[in-house]
Amino acid sequence: MGRVSVVVISYNDVDHVSTAVESALAQGDQVGEVIVVDDGSTDGTAQVLDALDGDPRVRVIHRTTNSGGCGTPRNDGIAAATLPYLLFLDSDDVLRPGAADALLAAADRHGADVAAGRAVRRELPEGRETVWQPEIYDPAAGAKMPGTVVRGIAEHPEILKDTLSVNKLYRTAFLRDRSLIFPDGAFHYEDFVFTARVYAARPRIAYIDTPVYTWNVRRHAATQSISLRRADITNWRQRIAAHREAFHTFRDASASELALAAQAKFLDYDLPMYVRELPQRSPRYVADWWRATRDYVSSFEREAVAMASVPSRWIVRALLAPGADRPEPGVGGLGRLVELAGRPPRLVPPYGDTAPPELAELEPRDLPIVVDAMVQTGTTARLTLRVHDLYGRLAALHPVALRVELVERGEPGAPTTMETPLVGEDGTWSAAVRLRTADLARGGRLAVWHIRAEVRYAGTSQRTPVEVRAADGQIAGRGVVLRRTGQVLLVQTHITGGRTLILRVADGMEGARRVLGARLRRLRRSR
Repeated sequence: MGRVSVVVISYNDVDHVSTAVESALAQGDQVGEVIVVDDGSTDGTAQVLDALDGDPRVRVIHRTTNSGGCGTPRNDGIAAATLPYLLFLDSDDVLRPGAADALLAAADRHGADVAAGRAVRRELPEGRETVWQPEIYDPAAGAKMPGTVVRGIAEHPEILKDTLSVNKLYRTAFLRDRSLIFPDGAFHYEDFVFTARVYAARPRIAYIDTPVYTWNVRRHAATQSISLRRADITNWRQRIAAHREAFHTFRDASASELALAAQAKFLDYDLPMYVRELPQRSPRYVADWWRATRDYVSSFEREAVAMASVPSRWIVRALLAPGADRPEPGVGGLGRLVELAGRPPRLVPPYGDTAPPELAELEPRDLPIVVDAMVQTGTTARLTLRVHDLYGRLAALHPVALRVELVERGEPGAPTTMETPLVGEDGTWSAAVRLRTADLARGGRLAVWHIRAEVRYAGTSQRTPVEVRAADGQIAGRGVVLRRTGQVLLVQTHITGGRTLILRVADGMEGARRVLGARLRRLRRSR
């Protein structure tokens, strides 16, 4: 008999649930039971599960009514589990090969109540993969946690960003002894609350960097997951409710430092994520979002706001300004907040006469400076770039060069890199780079290029990394480039809601098909 129970939850997921169950069974002898909780499905999922019930390790629990969320079926699974350790799995995801072995070995080695491993987000249908919270789980991204064991996370508040329940192995008795369950019923972002309850109980946690879970992100699915429904204001209110509950969980457990860190994390992580998307939303959504956010953030502890990053504090200041019942339009209002929420943040001109006092706290690498660009595409792509000073901070550092990188989204290959000197004039510095447009083509597929830059200074190794934005006057557009071979390149200059500049190059018929397919999907979603 194995030592691990895997709890799989499913609702109307007839196309994927059997794959999830098979990934749990494929873990081998360590998995002694797979408990599948069907949350009142009406699409044939129940029949698929009944067919799987013939495997002696599979137990199916059929709920007669849908609970409205993920918490109740997971709680049913916790109650039904009979083995010493427990894993959670959603029906549209999979456990990675060897996940149970790796997590169990870490739990055994360190006597851990929880063993946590790497989750990978897989964008479908493209198949592009990214590591969830790489600063925690990916040593290549500078993560220090893999290989360590902690008793609670009080000394590592950055772990609060890991709100997933499914990338962790739990000691079943630890959960039951402390009555650690998910919120019941139609409560969304239930993982936020469950992980807060787990962290507040101060478990012994062992961290590994082994990939253990694949989180499949189906952005074009007929029914999207809760985390992808951000265009609905209800989604934001649900996220706020989950964060509020997590905050109270820490405070009620006398973990006041974690309670403050949870509020700071909301300001630095959750808030910017939604601010960045405001240009895509309707005026009604923006007004409702502003009221809900202003009301919630006004309740934050002063110490928590002080723990947040400088750009986040500027956003809070704008939200809570006297009389700011709605966002001001234009560059100086909502547009400025969107830029401050960028990755990395940008403080766009025009600037006021007095520098914000927090600006002095920032190291050169963290300065929210602006590099904008005008782009012309033909056989040659030309970028004319301008670097804007920031209350004299750059002038004091003496910018001398700009390193420009074009990084292909979702591809691990080396970026296209160019370096050019900067020429200063009236508080700005300018530069220009050229490259062959054909060098951005990628053999029969659509290539999406993000443009990044790094400002370099005289006499120092310090740098300021930035993402290049579209200059005022730059417009989005499409063009056709004829290669010497007779092949056609489709080139699109794309500008995001936050004015980030992106180049898309489609090479050949397959690339063109991808471009047209993406455009048709956007049109269908806008109807």
